Amino acid sequence: MDVVKVDNYIINPITAQYIIDAISDAEAAGRECVIIELDTPGGLLEATRDIVKKQLNAKVPVIVYIAPSGSRAGSAGVFITMASDIAAMAPGTHIGAAHPVSPGQGGEGCGKLFEAMKEKEQEKEEKEVGEKKGAAEEEAGVKKQKEVKEEKKADPSDIMSEKILNDTSAWIRTIALYRGRNVEWAVKSVRESASIDADEALEENVVDMICGSLDELLEKIDGREVVTAAGPKKLHTKGASINTTDMNYRQRVLSALSNPNIMYILFMLGTAGLFIEFRTPGIGFPGIGGAICLILAFFGSQTLPVNYAGVLLIFLAFALFVAETMIVSYGLLTLGGMVCLFIGSLMLIESPEAFMGVSLNIILPVVLGIGLIVLFLMSVVVKSQRRTSATGIEGIVGHAGVADSRIDPEGTVFIHGEIWSAESKEAIEKGEKVRVIGSEGLKLFVEKKKE
Repeated sequence: MDVVKVDNYIINPITAQYIIDAISDAEAAGRECVIIELDTPGGLLEATRDIVKKQLNAKVPVIVYIAPSGSRAGSAGVFITMASDIAAMAPGTHIGAAHPVSPGQGGEGCGKLFEAMKEKEQEKEEKEVGEKKGAAEEEAGVKKQKEVKEEKKADPSDIMSEKILNDTSAWIRTIALYRGRNVEWAVKSVRESASIDADEALEENVVDMICGSLDELLEKIDGREVVTAAGPKKLHTKGASINTTDMNYRQRVLSALSNPNIMYILFMLGTAGLFIEFRTPGIGFPGIGGAICLILAFFGSQTLPVNYAGVLLIFLAFALFVAETMIVSYGLLTLGGMVCLFIGSLMLIESPEAFMGVSLNIILPVVLGIGLIVLFLMSVVVKSQRRTSATGIEGIVGHAGVADSRIDPEGTVFIHGEIWSAESKEAIEKGEKVRVIGSEGLKLFVEKKKE
């Protein structure tokens, strides 16, 4: 039999292809069954649909085992577990919280808070009107208020979210009915984000058994009969050989690129590399490395709900950083760039699910690090602009020399081993010490050096 390990992977198109390929290989090889050892926080709905479709149409028994202890089958994991021929959990594991989330749903809370405040204000006004006009009118006002509330419930503000929720509820209901599992809890996990531990899951008929190890699982399912797409099949798993199917090198790399944190770091490196190349053309390496990082980041973004407003804010931040090194606003452009970079980083992955977003532990060091680098470059530019030139005719200003001839008002001076044309407002005799106070073209303006 084959064992597929989904070890804390986010369910995305790469993970889905890994599971689907493993089931297809087991079908082709005539394996006894496929065991999916599951530990996932959840993932994308479309990728989950592909996995579930393969499970329900598999010609080989598919068993989901939520293990080891401490693991979870969250969100997408609930659908995969429900769609299995046999579902098992290890002690100390949990399953649930399958409420679907759509891009942009994270800001819904503010709208609901505003509506709640508005309703309370409306209730207060209606109550005051009722007290003034009598009990009869107050009763009519309360009745009207209830009608308004019922109307609001029947007409949700976010129609798309409601459609997704209804569709997902119907889908998990169908899966639970098909596999003979607890339909009520399945729908509750979607609509109310219900979550339960292993003992409750067994009691509620969400899973079929609790097993402390893979060997115990093989003993308990031995002799059981399941119905696959190819017909009924009796399992003979006791003492069977185990073939662990891991992700191949390509799948591991692609799965890593789909991690929000890795995608974010690649995106930042790529953007920084290209801006460095445009700012100092001719280097080559930052541009090439930046282009490669950006391409890899864009690949990872295909499996993530990327908010392009966040992308534009990050580009704007780097543009402000480059402008700081050219204009020198004494930190104003850098501050604006850091604000844009921070907000853009938070907005980059548009999902309220924590595991689908970029970690603050990554964002804060990146923003602060880039800000400090830009401030350092800005200080270098400011110092270079304030520093007196040490070469050419500008570098002679302020230095001392000797009059090579009488200067009245023009003559020549000897400075740094060179003879220069000079002009002075006062007469200076040959051999007297002079100090350069300015220049114009190749002529120096000098004065007598005071002791």
